[in-house]
Amino acid sequence: MSELSPLAELEENIRQLSYEQLLLIERVSRRMRTDISGKTDIDAQLSRMATDPEIQKELQKIGREFSATEQDGLDD
Repeated sequence: MSELSPLAELEENIRQLSYEQLLLIERVSRRMRTDISGKTDIDAQLSRMATDPEIQKELQKIGREFSATEQDGLDD
């Protein structure tokens, strides 16, 4: 008797699930894919914002306004 690899064992267990259990797995996996794709969109938006010249100007302005507080002697 040969032992199954963990992946093969998992596949065998999935084959034995009921229709309702498979539907539940599909629903969960669809939700996970949606969550992941939503995060990817947010990451892309943040990347675009980080390279936007207007946002860069505003960040530099904020940095200049708060530069005096960097000398307050407080640690990070």
